[in-house]
Amino acid sequence: MHEMALMGDILQLIEKDARSRNMEKIEKVELIVGDLSNALPDALEMAFTIFRARGLALLSEQSELVIKKEAARAKCTVCGFEYNPDARLSICPKCSLPSGILTAGETFKVQSYEGS
Repeated sequence: MHEMALMGDILQLIEKDARSRNMEKIEKVELIVGDLSNALPDALEMAFTIFRARGLALLSEQSELVIKKEAARAKCTVCGFEYNPDARLSICPKCSLPSGILTAGETFKVQSYEGS
């Protein structure tokens, strides 16, 4: 489960930035996780719960994780049709050519965090 390592890295980055802003507690962390980002939202939530229970970083029992899911979108370079692909490499459902370029769905980032 690489989400445990991902969450650990995220919390380290947030903690470093929060401390530079003299924050003592993180109340909320918001992530954007794309359907094709290779990160599982449920596993990220479980990892966050484990770190929170361990009292790691600036998290308290009230700290929350909010995950915004980004749907996968692609656009065919041949016919211009936009669609929701199931994988990074996909066939356009309109012209049946493997010419789709992902326009959304690979994002994995910290959108924001709140603290005091």
